[in-house]
Amino acid sequence: MEKPEKHILVCASFRVSGDAQGACRKKGATDLLGYLEGELADRGMDGVTVSSTACLKACDRGPVMVIHPENTWYGKVNEEAIDSILDCLEEGKVCEEYELK
Repeated sequence: MEKPEKHILVCASFRVSGDAQGACRKKGATDLLGYLEGELADRGMDGVTVSSTACLKACDRGPVMVIHPENTWYGKVNEEAIDSILDCLEEGKVCEEYELK
């Protein structure tokens, strides 16, 4: 396996028990995983991998997405936000519209 250049984490509100219960899941975060994977494939962004996570503790701003290694956090993510964020990522920029500071 080749290490990815970027790693996108999407809060899926998983808890220690394994059940997804939190705010990001209730706001549709898990539904965004497929869309995000599809967009990455369509754009040929093979050096980017996606993982769902436990709660990222930013529930009021969810769904939350983090891109590493930059440690850039994005909030209120939806399909439109993903498009904008990936556009910026391809350009080597931060998508300030959705960035959490």
